[in-house]
Amino acid sequence: MPTTPRNRAGRRVAVVGISLSDGGRVDEATPYALHAQAARRALADSGLDRAVIDGFGSAGLGTLAPVEVAEYLGLRPRWVDSTAVGGAAWEVMAAHAADAVAAGHANAVLLVYGSTARADIKARRRTSNLSFGARGPLQFEVPYGHTLIAKYAMAARRHMHEYGTTLEQLAEVAVQARANAALNPEAMFREPITVDEVLSGPMIADPFTKLHCCIRSDGGCAVLLAAEEYVPDTARTPVWVLGTGEHVSHTTMSEWEDFTVSPAAVSGRLAFERAGVGPADVDLAQIYDAFTYMTLVTLEDLGFCAKGEGGAFVEKGRLTVGGGLPVNTDGGGLSACHPGMRGLFLLVEAVRQLRGEAVGRQVRRADGSLPELAVASGTGGWFCSSGTVVLGRG
Repeated sequence: MPTTPRNRAGRRVAVVGISLSDGGRVDEATPYALHAQAARRALADSGLDRAVIDGFGSAGLGTLAPVEVAEYLGLRPRWVDSTAVGGAAWEVMAAHAADAVAAGHANAVLLVYGSTARADIKARRRTSNLSFGARGPLQFEVPYGHTLIAKYAMAARRHMHEYGTTLEQLAEVAVQARANAALNPEAMFREPITVDEVLSGPMIADPFTKLHCCIRSDGGCAVLLAAEEYVPDTARTPVWVLGTGEHVSHTTMSEWEDFTVSPAAVSGRLAFERAGVGPADVDLAQIYDAFTYMTLVTLEDLGFCAKGEGGAFVEKGRLTVGGGLPVNTDGGGLSACHPGMRGLFLLVEAVRQLRGEAVGRQVRRADGSLPELAVASGTGGWFCSSGTVVLGRG
């Protein structure tokens, strides 16, 4: 990996603070409270003074996000972002933040998210409509009950048809995510599961049974990025932003040229090119996994295996903490947490691993040393958007 990791625009940029809020089911908290809790914890983790924060990114909450959330946190940033592209928003905003810091438009940018998605459903405070909009291009799919889950299920079936990917291989993704979650005391579900249990569960959207689908939880997290001159004053090992990429694909399924190719094929290529490294250099990956198929196809599109070989790639425990390519080492959205838009959690876990702070599930290289490179790749909508970030210890 590069000996002097530099953002392509100028100043080096590092992740200097990370945190999770309380999670699982948090009946007593509001989404705003989870934002605040995560923000305070990330700042404390960094060791910096809150006065250095002059940039802020948030999406999914507030009438004028991120203005409303920033006000709640007592911040008056001079640089803001609220890019709303679904679950990939956080990798995309991290890319924007890194570019802004590198160019001198901001010095320290706080990204924060919080949601009470599970508590809201349990308390019947709101209902969920997974068909999404009935206006614009989507209006031509909504009358047919074409939900988000159905869109992913169609894509998975196409991959199975084209490449012979099996239900058992998809189930392996869920089984290995749960194996990783078993090592994480903060994971919501930790009991081991088997391929047979995944396959025999209640059908949600063919071919996805319940355990092929992400859990629903409450929770929040925060990430603080800062310019290189602040690093000497931080409390933790810096994790450098080496390269980023973003790409958008489609909203209507009829405009998606190939159901077996996600926008990570572009965002990943860009991120690796800008970092000056390749998939073979990566020690671990954090990948958005609202459904098992997302993990499999994203691994292909990031270049960890060839197109169509994802099914074989995920077999034999390869994705577990001790496997050939540890993926979603906290248990992912399939077992650890999924409070709505999980993309920021990917960055938190990647940084934890690179800092050597993933107690009980710490990834090690063959020589016993800490990992040097990690990739976090978020997906939004139904493979509508992708953001990929390559991180390194430097």
